[in-house]
Amino acid sequence: MLERLRTELEDSSGYTRVFVANYVRCLPGRVERLRVSLTTGDWAGSFDAVLSLKTTSQMVGAELLASLALELEAELRSAASADPTVALPRYAARFLAPINRCSTRTIRSLASRGRGLWEP
Repeated sequence: MLERLRTELEDSSGYTRVFVANYVRCLPGRVERLRVSLTTGDWAGSFDAVLSLKTTSQMVGAELLASLALELEAELRSAASADPTVALPRYAARFLAPINRCSTRTIRSLASRGRGLWEP
């Protein structure tokens, strides 16, 4: 996926390296923003946070993390008319632990593959 990103960007200036480094740096904050919005019943914030997590994860090839975010997104869409103060904490209990584990593994994987390639 990262090679495809480099090709699509015609990346002679190193944008892929910067993008991946920013993704790794921002991933804990994205997960935390999702946690806060789910646990406080903020539907709009939860939806925004999960879309951000899904999209950026897809762009760097973090398919398992993107898949978890996609599954949560589908649940959020189906619960749009439910009471968010009840539904969202349930989703937090179901999705946050797997997302946290996967994000940790994703950071480790990208860091190990990126030594000298995208780490600043």
